[in-house]
Amino acid sequence: MLNTILHGTPTDRPALLIAHGLYGSARNWGVIAKRLSDERQVVAVDMRNHGNSNWADTHTYPDLATDLAQVIDAQGAPMDIIGHSMGGKAAMMLALNHPDRVNKLVVADIAPVTYGHSQIQFIQAMRAVDLETLERRSDAEQQLAASGVDPALQSFFTQSLDIPNKRWRLNLDVLAHQMPNIMSFPDSDAVWPGSALFLSGAESDYVRPEHRAVIRSRFPNARFAKIPGAGHWLHAEKPREFEAAARTFLNA
Repeated sequence: MLNTILHGTPTDRPALLIAHGLYGSARNWGVIAKRLSDERQVVAVDMRNHGNSNWADTHTYPDLATDLAQVIDAQGAPMDIIGHSMGGKAAMMLALNHPDRVNKLVVADIAPVTYGHSQIQFIQAMRAVDLETLERRSDAEQQLAASGVDPALQSFFTQSLDIPNKRWRLNLDVLAHQMPNIMSFPDSDAVWPGSALFLSGAESDYVRPEHRAVIRSRFPNARFAKIPGAGHWLHAEKPREFEAAARTFLNA
């Protein structure tokens, strides 16, 4: 089963499961998870091939959805879900393939569509880091900067460094091989009628007006909201605004 980090204790509200995006981890969501745990238990996961979870040869959204369903089954009840980017696609697949596991759904800055851009350049940058010479995270950040990686992403990526063991906690080979699956979204006739919030960064172009018809065809009760001044990493750029929007929706 996926590695989990628990925040808070069970309450009379549904527990909340948080699924991170590509190259992320449960740790990235620590501040928001801790704050939201004042009203409900929050379970942040490391997705497969990330963090301290298992490495696998495949990285498809049906696989990721099944991983999340196993975590929910271990909790013994349907859960509310927040998923960002890759984790948002996994959360949508969970609702479509395992509808009884999901209470409410928050999808952060992603749509159930195939995207044309790739994230392979970041794998190439991480592979270029000389792990044997590292003594601290800042050493890796300098090498990532030399590969043209933005400072905010340098810090984000190096949270997945295991410096004592000279390794990434990311299965870079499989993620590279599976990138077409990660950028796509499976065809399905399934419809999930539950309450869903598609929360986007106002400065991001990941969820476009033309995506709304596709979203509503699978999630007919979808609502849409944007966080001003935020891009694709909306939870990191505007954490208080993200928390407030998610809390309002989950408690409605």
